[in-house]
Amino acid sequence: MKKLLLIILLFAGLTGFKHSNSRHISGTVYGKDDGLPLAGVTVIIDGTSTGTQTNDKGRYSIIVPDGKQNLSFVYIGYKSAKVKLGKSELVNIYLEPAANTLSEVVITGYQSQRRKDLTGSVSVISMDKATASPPALNQLQGRVAGVAISSGSLGAASNVKLRGISTLPMPLRVTDESYKGMAENGFTNVKTSPLSTFSVDVDAASYSNIRRFINNGELPPADAVRIEEMINYFHYNLPGPINNDPVAIHTELSSAPWNSKHRLLRIGLKAKTIESKNLPPSNLVFLIDVSGSMDEPNKLPLVKASMKMLADQLRAKDKVAIVVYAGNAGLVLPSTSGDKKLTIKSAIDNLNAGGSTAGGEGIKLAYKIAKENFMPKGNNRIIMATDGDFNVGASSDGDMEQLITKERASNVAISIMGFGMGNYKDSKMETLADKGNGNYAYIDNVTEAHKALVSEFGGTLFTVAKDVKLQIEFNPAKVQAYRLLGYEDRMLNKEDFNNDKKDAGDIGSGHSVTALYEIVPAGIKDDYAGNVDSLKYQKSIPEATSNGNAEMVTIKFRYKEPESAASKMSLVTLNDSPEELKTTSADFRFAAAVAEFGMLLRESEFKQRSTFAQVISLAKGAKDKDEEGYRSEFIRLAESAKLLVKNELATE
Repeated sequence: MKKLLLIILLFAGLTGFKHSNSRHISGTVYGKDDGLPLAGVTVIIDGTSTGTQTNDKGRYSIIVPDGKQNLSFVYIGYKSAKVKLGKSELVNIYLEPAANTLSEVVITGYQSQRRKDLTGSVSVISMDKATASPPALNQLQGRVAGVAISSGSLGAASNVKLRGISTLPMPLRVTDESYKGMAENGFTNVKTSPLSTFSVDVDAASYSNIRRFINNGELPPADAVRIEEMINYFHYNLPGPINNDPVAIHTELSSAPWNSKHRLLRIGLKAKTIESKNLPPSNLVFLIDVSGSMDEPNKLPLVKASMKMLADQLRAKDKVAIVVYAGNAGLVLPSTSGDKKLTIKSAIDNLNAGGSTAGGEGIKLAYKIAKENFMPKGNNRIIMATDGDFNVGASSDGDMEQLITKERASNVAISIMGFGMGNYKDSKMETLADKGNGNYAYIDNVTEAHKALVSEFGGTLFTVAKDVKLQIEFNPAKVQAYRLLGYEDRMLNKEDFNNDKKDAGDIGSGHSVTALYEIVPAGIKDDYAGNVDSLKYQKSIPEATSNGNAEMVTIKFRYKEPESAASKMSLVTLNDSPEELKTTSADFRFAAAVAEFGMLLRESEFKQRSTFAQVISLAKGAKDKDEEGYRSEFIRLAESAKLLVKNELATE
């Protein structure tokens, strides 16, 4: 034994053995905002490339060599921190949130969600039968606070960890939908601004998109809720124009269901209906997104079914070409007579998805083909089917607006058909339709495709009045303040009404348009009327007094014939003689219910005494004939949304 000890000591001396000063440092990293562990934090020894990451419990362990005294902790969404090591080998740290945090990540599965988690632009990881692409999920780790991927490859056994939530099994889908931010119209004081001017809007995409969210057990993002599009999704029984007028104006006045002291004014426009056989010939270009993002059951397959429905409506005098785009754009069917349905449908059936998305190039080629086959007396239109997720070339909303505005002078309109979910770019498609003198629909199922492209074929594709504007003048003797419900991105300056160069919305054959104003009558005390101090440098506007005129509003309507550059104007007036709500038309009460539903979904600051129970009751009493069942469907949606909100409140 003594010999063995001697040998060991001799060996140590010969090898210059000495005690190592390397240290084993470990600890846990927490978020200072909520005290929960942070997974995926990078821990680096200063002055080296040596580092590690915290595990799913926020813990780390690292060997620090002699002479190194500092550790750096880095995590996107939090302020970086440098720690000087002391005597202790246990180093816990709390990171402070950074001011410029990234987009929120929301986990959606089969549990209920809070509305505040679903507003604005969000990234969503949805637990459903779809699978995620590995790069998409890997990009979350180290970039979004609280997300950690448990393994480098995201196969079936991989997991995603979020702070304070147990490990979630794959498969998962990363989603990134975008909606244009929108500030609601507020109440305007009539004494300072007696005129309200806006462009009409016949789009209906918001309603079917909201339906998709609610049917999937989610409340929609607030910016996805556009009240005018919800209202105008439905058919209203308005008489058409007489003589040769393209549009008739109708009005109705009652109390607002959510505030009985306020008035609710409904302005309805009804375009003339042209029989299909009398519609002008069409020069159509189907512009179809066949990029990789369209390779889902509710995207390209549904696009094909929709386009074939539309092909069935074409006549021999109509022509259609098909342009597709992925990494590049290409012509897959030259302009072909509408009676060659087998040829058209075969070209559609042969489409397959794959590659990146050069949407801008596709739009340019579609306009080129449309202009080459232009029909001077016909309907020249591009019908674009996409999820809006452009990622090659010109792709931003601004790029699209500039491109479409430039092409608008060609007199080729563009209709947008939105498809899919997850990476859906509503903001981009709304811009395309608005600036391209077209309309915008969201197709979430075959039934919706039939509604947009068969039942409403004429209204979707054939314009009877273009650049349609409304200007309402309120009588200050009768009105203190007013608010237009919706149309936030269609507002115009008062001078734009008489300016024929100012672009506005179009109305198609048989279309109806409804606009609602909430009015604060004169003579009642109301916080919404507003109050300002007297002016110092000019005379204050005198208090409104009765002027002997019973009129409450004058409604001016301006439009152009489809082939004209000069506008025409007509007007109607309405007296302050409101009906009782219960005696108004079923259409009035149903439109009011839809508007109230929209305010609740947006959590509007102007919802006042709105409730889901009132929405449901009002809509049930206004179903009318409802031959196609759309109003009954709305009632079911409102009932589902009520349950979702109830579940949300129970979890807060």
